[in-house]
Amino acid sequence: MIRHSLIALTALIAPALSAQQPCEKLANLQLPHTTITSAAVVAEGPMKLPSPFGAPATFTVPARCDVKGVAKPTSDSEIQFEVWLPVSGWNGKYEQAGNGGWAGSIPVQSLIEPLHRGYAVSGTDDGHQGSLAPDAAWATGHPEKLIDFGYRAVHETAVASKAVIRAFYGKDPSRDYFVGCSDGGREALMEAQRYPDDFSGIIAGAPANNWSHLFTGFVWNAQGLQADPAAALTPAKLAVVQKAALAKCDTIDGVKDGLVEDPRMCHFDPGVVACKDADGPGCLTASQVEAVRRIYAGPKNPRTKAQIFPGYPPSTEAVPGTWGLWIAAAQPQPSVQFMFATSYFGQVVFENPKWDFHTFDFDKDVAAADKKTAPILNSTNPDLRAFEKRGGKLIQYHGWGDAAISPLSSIQYYGAVKAFMAKNAGQVSLPVFYRLFMVPGMGHCGGGAGPNNFGNGEGSTNIDAEHDIVTALDRWVEQGTAPDKLIGTGAGLTRPLCPYPQVALYKGTGDTNDAANFTCSAPSGSGQF
Repeated sequence: MIRHSLIALTALIAPALSAQQPCEKLANLQLPHTTITSAAVVAEGPMKLPSPFGAPATFTVPARCDVKGVAKPTSDSEIQFEVWLPVSGWNGKYEQAGNGGWAGSIPVQSLIEPLHRGYAVSGTDDGHQGSLAPDAAWATGHPEKLIDFGYRAVHETAVASKAVIRAFYGKDPSRDYFVGCSDGGREALMEAQRYPDDFSGIIAGAPANNWSHLFTGFVWNAQGLQADPAAALTPAKLAVVQKAALAKCDTIDGVKDGLVEDPRMCHFDPGVVACKDADGPGCLTASQVEAVRRIYAGPKNPRTKAQIFPGYPPSTEAVPGTWGLWIAAAQPQPSVQFMFATSYFGQVVFENPKWDFHTFDFDKDVAAADKKTAPILNSTNPDLRAFEKRGGKLIQYHGWGDAAISPLSSIQYYGAVKAFMAKNAGQVSLPVFYRLFMVPGMGHCGGGAGPNNFGNGEGSTNIDAEHDIVTALDRWVEQGTAPDKLIGTGAGLTRPLCPYPQVALYKGTGDTNDAANFTCSAPSGSGQF
């Protein structure tokens, strides 16, 4: 009797739950611990957005139902989010955009391109408002806000956004995707690990997923560069290092093009450009040589000798937007790495405005950071069984010239997942649901040198599955066709980007600037070139 009553009640309620609502009515939508603060149709038109590195940029944004809301799962939570719903031409799918750095604002620019493609799209500020400069003052004394940033805000936004979509269109999205890079890449892997049912497809670019150890590496580099004034690496000295590294390694992949397909095979020692006598423009002082070696090596625990985080490989040291911005900024301008390290350890880990990086202990202080923040911020869990079982697909990418987050960290995580799944998931093979693409020359999330555009940036006009990573993910989820390569463009060339551990090998004939003359193959030797 009870069962039949429930069925009858469900039949009565279901039409109301699925009924399409006008945009303005969404302001009355009732959701758990969530308030819709506004809902209005916005006509197609220009939108001017600030840029952290230059003048504001103007974008054309299609007509949309713009829904803003705030979720408060705890008394100290204030998770702002925004959902854009195409008023026409909805493709039936949902995409959520990730953040960067410490977040602190809704990633509005990242919502524009998906809306052009017909996606309902959303983003969140991760539970706090902040400036573009690395600043985590919002986390001091606010553990719930740190949790919101770490994982809760993205999940809450996904749940609320899907409810908004259901109310507006009268049905759930057929597919749901998450796309993020840097902190957004960390968020992407966190979703796959912690909330495997949130998204059917995920793109994780250059993930900062080992947050506590990544920021330890920032301190390591700062100490190496500032311990001795003679260790400072000017742009001219970075150019000396890169020129020497390429002279040794450019052709190890069979092509002389200013790119190294896999810099792990570039066994370059900066000591070869050490000054013979006095300092000069074409050589490095002894202190500079040691600083570069330290950056290549990455931090180690002085007691256990264990590697804490990988270093940064050679061959792109002087490329704009790489070492000169992130690692070795000209004094007195602090590097971006240094600013992030100060915000993390000073404001989050030790909550001490007088924290001094000079006194950092690479044994005890790392352990303290891990204990306090790793369970919240790190998305290093290799157990992706639940995500794989629900049919999820994961594409990860990382630029070999990334001076913010070592590209070797992506290879480390991929290897950890492979080992875990081999031991605990029977016959499941990683390429069935998870593929990693390493991009020669590319900087942090884009830019740098080489084939750095494959739909990973804003304003992409290539929407075929080889040139566009989101289209490749969509085809994989929809049709089961895994991407066996992506085509990257940039620096006057095209080049296949191959699923790791494959690499792009020149066929031996034809234009080396044309991707058609390369093939994705297993590296020669013992797993590498």
